[in-house]
Amino acid sequence: MDIKTASSLHRLRLVSGPEAVSFLLLLVCSVLKRTTDFNAVPVMGAIHGILFVLYVLFWLDAWNRTKWSFTTAALYFVLSVLPFGGFYADRKLKREAEAVVIASRARREGTVNA
Repeated sequence: MDIKTASSLHRLRLVSGPEAVSFLLLLVCSVLKRTTDFNAVPVMGAIHGILFVLYVLFWLDAWNRTKWSFTTAALYFVLSVLPFGGFYADRKLKREAEAVVIASRARREGTVNA
């Protein structure tokens, strides 16, 4: 893996947090719509929809670049549809991106022959 792979993981990580927050806010707005006169579901739904589409596009790019197994790719997709899954995905992606950068630097310096 190279720096472009780390960049694709970083992009996926950058959108996973806001996507998770927007999903939680959408759930709160949905409850408020049913219990009060407050209706922010159309606005939050649009915001969450845009962030979810971005997540899926970045997820596909990361899957293509990292050559994840189907199980790993499916895990990251399932995490995107769970209320707190985006936060967990963010942590896992951060560790994976750091490992890619370290491996890339080691190869460049000739430390590792991989």
